This record gives sequence, structure tokens and C-alpha cells, in this order.
Amino acid sequence: MKTHSMTVLLWSCMFHEIHMMPSQKRTNKHSLSERITGLPENGGKILHRTKRGWMWNQFFLLEEYTGPDTQYVGKLHTDQDKGDGNLKYILTGDGAGSLFIIDENTGDIHAAKKLDREEKSLYVLRAKAINRKTGRQVEPESEFIIKIHDINDNEPKFTKDMYTASIPEMSGVGTSVIQVTATDADDANYGNSAKVVYSILQGQPYFSVDPETGIIRTALPDMSRENREQYQVVIQAKDMGGQMGGLSGTTTVNITLTDVNDNPPRFPQSTYQFSSPESAPPGTPLGRIKATDPDVGENAEIEYSISNGDGSDMFDITTDKDTQEGIITVKKHLDFENKMLYTLRVEATNTHTDPRFLQLGPFKDTAFVKISVEDTDEPPVFSRPWYLIEVDEDAKEGSVIGQVVAQDPDTTKNAIKYSVDRHTDLDRIFNIYSGNGSLFISKPLDREETPWHNITVIATEVNNPKQSSQIPVYIQILDINDHAPEFANYYETFVCENAKAGQLIQTVSAVDKDEPPQGHKFFFELVPEFAVHPNFSIVDNKDNTAAIMTRRNGYSRSKTSTYLLPVIIFDNDYPIQSSTGTLTIRVCACDSRGNMQSCNAEALLLPAGLSTGALVAILLCIIILLVLVVLFTALKKQRKKEPLIISKDDVRDNIVTYNDEGGGEEDTQAFDIGTLRNPEAREESKMRRDVIPETIFQIRRTVPLWDNIDVQDFIHRRLKENDLDPSAPPYDSLATYAYEGNDSIANSLSSLESLTTEGNQDYDYLGDWGPRFKKLADMYGGEDSD
Repeated sequence: MKTHSMTVLLWSCMFHEIHMMPSQKRTNKHSLSERITGLPENGGKILHRTKRGWMWNQFFLLEEYTGPDTQYVGKLHTDQDKGDGNLKYILTGDGAGSLFIIDENTGDIHAAKKLDREEKSLYVLRAKAINRKTGRQVEPESEFIIKIHDINDNEPKFTKDMYTASIPEMSGVGTSVIQVTATDADDANYGNSAKVVYSILQGQPYFSVDPETGIIRTALPDMSRENREQYQVVIQAKDMGGQMGGLSGTTTVNITLTDVNDNPPRFPQSTYQFSSPESAPPGTPLGRIKATDPDVGENAEIEYSISNGDGSDMFDITTDKDTQEGIITVKKHLDFENKMLYTLRVEATNTHTDPRFLQLGPFKDTAFVKISVEDTDEPPVFSRPWYLIEVDEDAKEGSVIGQVVAQDPDTTKNAIKYSVDRHTDLDRIFNIYSGNGSLFISKPLDREETPWHNITVIATEVNNPKQSSQIPVYIQILDINDHAPEFANYYETFVCENAKAGQLIQTVSAVDKDEPPQGHKFFFELVPEFAVHPNFSIVDNKDNTAAIMTRRNGYSRSKTSTYLLPVIIFDNDYPIQSSTGTLTIRVCACDSRGNMQSCNAEALLLPAGLSTGALVAILLCIIILLVLVVLFTALKKQRKKEPLIISKDDVRDNIVTYNDEGGGEEDTQAFDIGTLRNPEAREESKMRRDVIPETIFQIRRTVPLWDNIDVQDFIHRRLKENDLDPSAPPYDSLATYAYEGNDSIANSLSSLESLTTEGNQDYDYLGDWGPRFKKLADMYGGEDSD
């Protein structure tokens, strides 16, 4: 195994050495055998190895071959080839059979197609020789490489078709702008096909380009954006080191000069003039001024200020960030009578300055603004912003409580009239003299009801009522001791039957609606009639409270259940007010600890009163009586009336009692007049809705009449039809007729009208009316008829 490994290593080294010389034309003829002396460890044995006898002439090939014949690559040959045609050469690997073709007899290799090194720069192939007769390899398979040599067939290409760059204006010469890069697909290791050189075709004298690195730099100093902002530079990249015959490519670079703050703001004019009415409120804009700055962005931002002038405290100026304008506004109220003209010194300054360009001068400018004040008719002006008036609550009606003063600030000094805004004094408690502004009382005051009144007084020019102003007036009602003190609460006081003398049974206090400046102070005592009360006494605690004490031992509720104790309460204000309050003291039964168990009033009522069971029984009786009354009323309403005619014969089929009144012309349910107008539209079986007959007769359907029929003829025919029909019901199916005929020969059949006659009537003629009136003739024509 050691011997075989050594053989492979020696062949690999030899084969590698052959491949390291691709540019030489080599014909290596090795002897068929070579002696190699082994190491001493091998026992002095001699090793024999048969070397390959491969022979080839060429290992490289030019790309883009355009000759008429196929390009010859090289030749494979072995020493064992005797030229008798017994050996066959076989080629395998990259492109074998398609790109590379081998003559199996001679071993010559040709390129069948045009090759491109940029697509593939080398091909790895394997060759072997076999005996045609035996099919055995006479040489082991050998691997070799064919390299494609480059030609200059690719122009340089930039990484971008267009570049965009920017550089601040006023940059120095040689300032780097951008680097452009072009690549060449040719072989950089073979000749100058891939050596690129850069040059500038357009953009001089402003910019230059480094021929080797492609870095574009400025070529002129102090280029100003305000003069020119955009530049277009064309760069060329050429291979072959820029020599003639080399291929080239170009690209465009758009360069923009960015702004720097190298220009100060400038006012287009030195003086501006504005005017303002003296009535303009603070914050009113008067006008705009603007300083121009050729810079852009934040380099053109301007801040305006008032640096000097006699109106610096009357006016203000602010900066509009969107338009970079200065807005002059009113700061305080103007007065034409006081000053008519103001002069301001306005300054415009850049907010973002660049220290590199400070030597160009101060980045600010000044201008003067003159503002004239115009006279206007101003409303009256009060002497104070508000008024506070204090008045006693007992002031008499018509008393003057204060005065407001206003005057016209104009030079004309128009007369002023005063009035009270009634929206602030709905009760009309106060009034004012229109001539001098004196306020007086119209109704009594009550501090306890309303301690403060806030009203508004209006001052109006007499000659121009449109000019008016208002002022608030705060009126405080001062307290007068006009209310007497009284008990703070309603006290439910009791005394135990077993109470001892000197025992405290109640502590009382007082309240007063008045509010004296020194605070409340109350005094308590019994009325003079009960100054020495035999049962109770009062002790003033000197803290606006008083203690009710017992004066004897033991009380009997059977003898006296309630005691009335009148107490007088005084205050200490002027004038002194007092009131009398009466304490009701009940005598109650208490336990040994003084806890109330029952009082006299409850003990007396319970024996004489009713028990709970009795009260419940009374309540139930009342409920039962109410239920009976309701039932009786309901039954009474549901009772039926007696029939109008009482007879042994049943006349329900002849006489019908109606309990309702028809609806007149609006009652469309009573009768449909369309039946008379259109006989064909009559319902086949329309029953009466007022009574229910015992036997329902089928109405006989008649033969249709002619189309145009007179209503009178129709009625006559229907009457004749019904008279001759023995199955017709005994009641009329039509209650209302739209046609009024001649008078009936029998006159009225009303039983109501017959009551008004003095004598009995003769109804014998009813028997001549036919079978339909037989029942009626029996009722009125018989001897037993009522």
C-alpha cells in the first residue's frame, strides 16, 4: 500500500508541473519505464512504474474567433500510439462534443463554436485512449484545462446611468463632490483591455474628475447658488488606458449647489407708513413689512423686532413664519387727543447665521415705520373700571346711594345720559338719574334675602346713541339689627316622673338672621310672669346656649302631663331685638337610669283609643260596603228593558226595537245607494244586521233587467216581484229609497202618531192589502187588539 501511494503522489506532482506552463508548446516523451529506487526499509527492492505518454501542443484559446475554419485547440497523443489506428481517443468534460470536438484517430481537438471569455474563462476536460480491439484503456484518464484568452470586446459601464450629487455653495476648489465608478468585463490580468481612465466631457471649468479614481471635484472657487443652482456634468470612462482604439462609456452627473446663509436680509424701502383709528383694540393688525433674503430654507428665516422709537410701548411686531413678514399690531389703546403720530425703528435679523460668512457684514437690516392715529367718535369713558357701593338695608326708598361718572373722550365732549341695564336688575330695585349718574333706591332692601346686587350702568352719548359703554356696579347691603333671635330648633323636651331637683333636662340655643360685626351674643331668661317658676328654671351658659333645670323632686303625669315654659331670647346689637319661645315639656315614665319609657300623651290615648284589631275590622267593613255599591251599580246597568208590546202572540218577527241612532248621511253602513243605481250589482244574499231571523230565506235571483232602467220603474218592478213571491221574508231588505214617490193611500202607519188621535181608528182596510199584511191586520183589525 505504501508503494501505490507514492506512485500517485509522484504522478500528481508531475501532472501539476506540466499544467503550470500553458503558454509553452510542449511535447513530453517519456520512456515507457522508469526506475525508482525505493527506501532501505523496502529491503532493497526495485519498483517499476509505467508513465503516461500523453502529448499535447496547446492549452489556451482566443475568444471571439471569427475565422472561416474551426479553431485548432491542441493534440492528444500517447507513446503507445503506433499509428496503426488501433487506438481511439475519447474526450469528456466541459463542452466536450458540443464546444470541443476531438478526432478519435489522431487526437486533434478543435473548437466548434465561437467562445466568450466573459461567459466562461476556462474549461476542464478529461481524455483517455482505448484499444479498439480489446476496448481496454491503454492510458489512464487524464485531466487538462483549456483557458480562454481575452480580447478587448467590452466597453466600460458605469454602475448608474445617472448620478445625483449636491455640494454647498461657496465651497473651495478641490472639494469632493461624488465618485463615479465604471467596470469593464474584460480580463484585467491580460493586457489593458480592462484598464479604465476617466475624463470630463461636459462641466468645465466648474468641475474636474480624477482620471484614475473617478472622483469629481470643484474647479472654481465661491460658486454661488443665487447665480446658478444646477449643473450637469458628463463623465467618460475609456479602457485600454485611454489609448486610441479603446472602448468607452459615459454617464451624467446632476450636481446641485445647496444654500448657505451668505446673504443678509434687506428691506426694499427705508420707510413705511401706516394708519390706525384710535378705537382699534389691542391686537389689531395695522400692516405688514417684509425684508428680502435671497437665501432659502432656514437661512432665509427672519425675526422682526422694534429696536427703538417713541411708539415701542404702544405697538408690537410679530413674525409670520409662513411668509417671513413682520406684522405690526396695536399693543395698547390709542388716543388721538393725546398723540397723533408714532415713529418706530424696526429691525430684521437672520435667525440662523453661518460663522464662516460673518465677515461679509451684519446679517440684519433696519427700516422706519410711521403710524398716524386717526380720530374716531369714541364711546363714553367711566372714571373707574368698576364701582363698589355700600348701603344700609334700612335705607329709605328714593335715597341716593352713590354716583357713577363718565365723559366723552372726544374733543366735542358730548353730553352723557345714564341708565340701568334692566337685565341685571329685573326687580327694579335701583334706578339712576340720567343726567348726573346718581343711583337711588326704588324698593325696600333686605340683606337677609339678597346681600349683594350686581347691576350694570350704561352711559350713552346724547347726540350719538350708538356710542355707549357699560360699567359694573357692585352694591353691598349692610346689615341692620332688624331680626329677633329665636330657638335654633324645635325642642321635644321631657322630664321624668322620678326626676330630682336641679337636674338638666334640655340645652337650648338660638339663631339670628342678622350678622353683627362683633358676632352674635344671646341672653336667655324666663318671661316676667314666670320669673320664679315653681317647676323649672333656666340658666344662661354665656355661650349662646341655656340650660333648662328642674326645681323640685318628682312629677306626676296623671296630674299634669305637659308643662309650657316661655323663654325670652335677647341679642346684644342695636337696637336690641328679642323674641319669646315656648318650650313644651312632657312628663314621661322613665327607668332608674333616666331612659324614657312612655310619656303622658301616649299613656292617655291608649286606654281610650281603639285596639289594632278593632281598626282592622272597621277597615274591612268599609271595603265590603264599597264592593257592594260597585256590584249594585253594575247590575243596575245590565238590567234589560221590558218590551214595548206585551202580547200572547210572538211578534218579534214584525216589530223591532232599535236602541241606536243612525249616522245620517255619513253612515255608509246603513244602506248602499249604489244598489239602486246599478241593479246588477245587488248582493245575492244580504241579511239585515239589526235582527236575527229564525229562518233564513234564500233570496230568489231574478232575471237581469235591461241596462238603462229608470229608478222608479225599478222600484215598481221590485215591489211587484216581492208582492207575488210567497217565499219573501216579512221584513224589508231595503230600508232607504233614493226615490220619493206619491203619497200612500193608507197614510202613515206609525203607532206613535196614532196615539195623538182622539178616537179609535178603523184598521179593517188592512185585510185588503194581501197576504203579506195578514199579521198586521190580525193585530190591529181584531176585536181583541190593544
